[in-house]
Amino acid sequence: MPPAAPAYLRLVRTSGWYDLIVTAGFATPWTYALLHHLLSAGGDAVGLGTMPALTPMQTLYANLMGSVVVVWSVLRVVRPLPLHGLLDGTARALFSLWQAYALAHGGPAVLWPFLVLEAAFGLTQLAPWAGVRAATVRGAGQGS
Repeated sequence: MPPAAPAYLRLVRTSGWYDLIVTAGFATPWTYALLHHLLSAGGDAVGLGTMPALTPMQTLYANLMGSVVVVWSVLRVVRPLPLHGLLDGTARALFSLWQAYALAHGGPAVLWPFLVLEAAFGLTQLAPWAGVRAATVRGAGQGS
């Protein structure tokens, strides 16, 4: 599937909707407090552990991340472009690295489902670009 294909653009839009739904609760202190409670209760109920105690700095960073991701999500929902998929795939690779780092250093296991989805969306959005890169390299080699 080339990055300009309609199916790829649907994937970019779908990842935008996923992010909007999942991160909207992080965007304000009030919604984050509720989401933090729900994630802790849900993680505890299924044996994934609870979230660390809520602090003002944790809330600030959650709100900053949530606000930026909500804006980025709306852009991909309203105007999905191949470049948005490339950039989102790259951002998801970084998010996956940092989630894995947190898990490796004692972060709550409730991060696992998020890590799996981040990595899956990242790989599916970046994979078509590997084909573009390979075709570009082949084309450059034939022109010599």
